[in-house]
Amino acid sequence: MLKKISLLIAAAVCLIAAGNPGRVYAQPKDTHFYFIQITDTHFGDGNYLDRLQKIVDSINALPMPIECVVHTGDISNNNIENEKSVDAGLAVLKQLKVPVHFLPGNHDILPQRLDATLQAYRRKFGDLSSSATYRGVVFLFAFTENIRKSYSIPGYDALQWLERSLKASGGKPVIVFHHAPSVRDFYSNEFHQAWQEAVPSWKKLLNSYNVKAVIAGHFHRDELHWIGNVPLYVSASVTGYWGRQATYRIYEYDNGRISYRTQYIESN
Repeated sequence: MLKKISLLIAAAVCLIAAGNPGRVYAQPKDTHFYFIQITDTHFGDGNYLDRLQKIVDSINALPMPIECVVHTGDISNNNIENEKSVDAGLAVLKQLKVPVHFLPGNHDILPQRLDATLQAYRRKFGDLSSSATYRGVVFLFAFTENIRKSYSIPGYDALQWLERSLKASGGKPVIVFHHAPSVRDFYSNEFHQAWQEAVPSWKKLLNSYNVKAVIAGHFHRDELHWIGNVPLYVSASVTGYWGRQATYRIYEYDNGRISYRTQYIESN
């Protein structure tokens, strides 16, 4: 009898959570897995193929099972229309033994060449935003650069897409991936402007659903921030800007908690 009552209470909690964003959510038990983030590969820049190949080889040799790899943007170096460069990079990434998910960054979709870069991206990589589910955890891959840079894309609204996707998650744990973090950037010994009008809406959405983390790139540095109660993880890059080593991240999801290990690759 007590077992039956417990099951009924658990079911009620799940229903309340799904219909009321911001409430306490019932968590799936024994959910433990690993996934990878790569970011800012900048296809066409310098020795990008050598750095990318070493990262792919390193990921394929990892001892733990990996669910997927997520590329958080700046796939290309302002040359997404260059099929030769893009195809060469994709040929390396196709050697990965797990699924790879992409989203575009500010060097992929260019406002000054909007139609051409949108078409080139969609032709090679698909929709601007997409989703997948791993072990009951919803991964949302969101293109948000048009928010940050205040330009419009016909038929695409990033915040509306995110809200629809969060509602559709039905209370499941969610990880949101995008390119440029919404927080202020700090370089040359000063802060630089974060997103503007969209920040309150972005923050409210993330904190109104069962979002476990936001994962981004763009800064070419390892950083941790908070968006309300949601942690924001920022990874360093694959490309060698500012003398950086090639880098990728191993994330560990353990019953709603996310930790990571940064991996550095020796490159020529």
